Amino acid sequence: MTQRLDFYSANPEAVKAMMAMEKRIHASGFDIGLTHLVRLRVSQINGCAYCVDLHAADARKSGVDDRAIATVCVWRDTPFFDERQRAALAWAEAVTLVAQTHVPDDAWNETNAQFSEAELVDLTLLVIAINGWNRLAIAFRKQPS
Repeated sequence: MTQRLDFYSANPEAVKAMMAMEKRIHASGFDIGLTHLVRLRVSQINGCAYCVDLHAADARKSGVDDRAIATVCVWRDTPFFDERQRAALAWAEAVTLVAQTHVPDDAWNETNAQFSEAELVDLTLLVIAINGWNRLAIAFRKQPS
């Protein structure tokens, strides 16, 4: 598969807008491992090869256990995730699949028990951001390097 367009150089102002969201996500104070797991899981759902490769590597570098990285696609069936991570992953899946799930109450209840209201907004922004990056990377066929 050949890259269609380098969106970074084609429209730096658009990337700058995406980076503003990233700045807010970074300021949220979320554990970096949690953010990488969320980004990895959403990228798996969306089928973004570039982002799966990137966030698996970033998760490893930030100290996330290899078994958690390898099993994030089946996180419900493994013992490698704590309750906060499980809630974040459930929320990430529900928000990513919003057209199918309409973010059900069970995902809300689980996540609401683990995160403050401000954190819920930041977590949702994280999911929105990675979905956006996935769509840019997939649409323009960005390849892992």
